[in-house]
Amino acid sequence: NFTNDSIKDELRLAVEEVLGKGKFILDAKVQILEEKIAQSCGVNFGIGVASGTDALYLSLRGLGIGQGDEVITTPYTFFATAGAISLTGAVPVFVDINADTFNIDPEKIREFLEQQCDTLSDSKYPINLTTKASVKAIVPVHLFGQCAEMEPIGEIAANYNLLVIEDAAQGFGCAQLFKGKFRFAGSFGAAGTFSFYPTKNLGGLGDGGMIVTSDEKFTAKLRMLRNHGQHAENYHSEIGINSRLDEIQAAVLLTKMKYLKKWNEERQKIWQIYSEELARLVTIPKIKENNQSVFHQFVIRTQQRDALRENLAKNGIETKIYYPLPHHLQECYKGLGYKEGDLPIAERCAKEALALPIYPGLSLDKVELVCDRTRKFFESKSHHSLQ
Repeated sequence: NFTNDSIKDELRLAVEEVLGKGKFILDAKVQILEEKIAQSCGVNFGIGVASGTDALYLSLRGLGIGQGDEVITTPYTFFATAGAISLTGAVPVFVDINADTFNIDPEKIREFLEQQCDTLSDSKYPINLTTKASVKAIVPVHLFGQCAEMEPIGEIAANYNLLVIEDAAQGFGCAQLFKGKFRFAGSFGAAGTFSFYPTKNLGGLGDGGMIVTSDEKFTAKLRMLRNHGQHAENYHSEIGINSRLDEIQAAVLLTKMKYLKKWNEERQKIWQIYSEELARLVTIPKIKENNQSVFHQFVIRTQQRDALRENLAKNGIETKIYYPLPHHLQECYKGLGYKEGDLPIAERCAKEALALPIYPGLSLDKVELVCDRTRKFFESKSHHSLQ
């Protein structure tokens, strides 16, 4: 991994410093990281936790979401988003995505609330007419490094009295023009959640996560929940979980933060080459003009996805499929009653999407090779169809 290899000595020193102190959980490094991450997001508080999944789960729990509630989210993202909702006892409600950005479509959120919910009863929340459950929150995901459309999502949430919890696991540092000024991922909702999984733009040497918020009381509650619900040692006001960020990961992340801007610029350069060279051959990902992306993944779409993937693999080029089966069709959600055809755009993207290599340290020669092999693949296809 280039980002680790290129600063190996610095990382070693950072880890040795923690070893020397002998305090490994929720100590000074975690505190500094919490402050730095909060500051970079433009909010007041950061709460370090053990993973991005826990960040989501604890945010939902801390906001009172649980048994019998429903939460609107996207079917097209990593499974943790839906899984965290289910782990609280709540039920995910999936609405379709936008084909250009792969992000949740605000219009589909509005449609669900207008067409399938009773919003006129005395209830504080919209009531799903089919399930009779209260709909309490929206979890938009900032997928592949760009923000979901937070202005319309924020308006819908305000109109229907819904909480917004941002899943920014893939979007640390991405920003969006919001009511005239740029704001960072994590600053739009009641809570923003991040993952420091090693493959992320800012990744640790293991699992780690963070919740950001500007609400002081909520912060105190989250700090308690991440540590078994203790308000003082051995005194528990709630049943929490063990989800603490460790000092070694915090030290590693603080070291890497200094290089993040440079690494994201490298990703952007690769992104631009792909965009220019592949635009005629495949559907390339689009970044909305009000968005500043962090270029986490470059995900193309083509109906010949599987054949192209196989061909690139033969040429030693590794690609990845995000995500082959949308959540509403996963076996574990059979009981929710979705069927194929319910969310057509997510289903189509699942069949057509392919992520090409994009990471700091990827040589431009290799990028050119990917473009070249992709071009040759489509040329041979058109050549066959002409014969």
